Amino acid sequence: MNKALHVLVYLVLLVSAAALFFEIKLYDKKELLKDRNRQLEDTLVTLSKTIEKADPAKPASAEEARKDISPIEAKDVASPETENLLEDYPQQLEEQNLEKLNWQDKDRIQSRNLYKTDADGNKIPDAANPGDYVKKGPGTAQELLDKLVDRAKAQQTALNNTRAELANMRTKVQNLVTAFNKLPPEMRQDKITIEEKKKQISDLEATVAEKDDMIGKQKTQIEDQNTEIKSLNTSLQESKDETEAVKGDLQKMKERFDKLTKMYQEQAARLQGNVGQTAAGTNVTAGNKGKIVEINPELMFAVIEFTDEAMKELLGPERNGALPQMEMGIRRKGFDGPAGEYVGRVRLRQSVANKNYVIADVLGDWKQAEAQKGDDVFAE
Repeated sequence: MNKALHVLVYLVLLVSAAALFFEIKLYDKKELLKDRNRQLEDTLVTLSKTIEKADPAKPASAEEARKDISPIEAKDVASPETENLLEDYPQQLEEQNLEKLNWQDKDRIQSRNLYKTDADGNKIPDAANPGDYVKKGPGTAQELLDKLVDRAKAQQTALNNTRAELANMRTKVQNLVTAFNKLPPEMRQDKITIEEKKKQISDLEATVAEKDDMIGKQKTQIEDQNTEIKSLNTSLQESKDETEAVKGDLQKMKERFDKLTKMYQEQAARLQGNVGQTAAGTNVTAGNKGKIVEINPELMFAVIEFTDEAMKELLGPERNGALPQMEMGIRRKGFDGPAGEYVGRVRLRQSVANKNYVIADVLGDWKQAEAQKGDDVFAE
């Protein structure tokens, strides 16, 4: 009996030693689990501060970036057709500093609740798994983890959408840059054309000013001639009055009247373009002699610029003779009228001193079409 008791004591001691050994080992594991659980808990709390609590709200009014897509034509478009480049752009993706989950102490405590408990703090049995307890639902760690995973997925979806929108926007920007790069060469060419047109306009304005100056001088000469004619008319009237007053000396008055009449006719012929027949001995050859540089269809007169050779034929080698009355034809290259290129006729009336310009009457009876600047004047 004593031996059996000793054996039993030794067995108890041996079991106690084994229990102590396992206790020491389990204590080390317990500390490891506690440290690991705290590390995981701290990491989840830190992670919650980076996860957005909810998706950004879609703005009530979206911004627009309207692009003009109307065809580029040489006309003014008051209301061009446009398209909105941001039509389907999710502007809410630009929202920054959204509220995060940001777990607090109560959430940290909830993360330690593996099981769902009732109002008394007792674990609720899981009817679907006999012998186990409910691990999901309000107040459990699984609730927090599910919410964290759902929001992480939503945030990843928003990130992927942002990447897709960036790629789409890059394509639109590239298309805009390509379209814009076509404009500078066209604008440079347009600027060259504008500068050329400005120079042409400047040259034309200088020509017009020169012609206006010439016409002004012609008008001054015509006014001087009209003044001289008026003076001659006054002299003629005075002569008539004297003839009426001195009837006794009729023969003398008649001679004086004839003299004044001759003077008037000579002056009128000279001032009105030397109306008369071609001077004897004037030899004008056939062919083009000049061009019309000014034309007035209402007053039926034209200004003709003759060549030097034509002026010598009309006024003599020294160009000091009287301009003969002479009719010349008008024609226009390429004109297709009843008489072919023939347009009409003019009668020379007055030359401009020291110039190749001659004022001529346009003869209406011969008109086939309205004479224009640049028409050729020719002798037959």
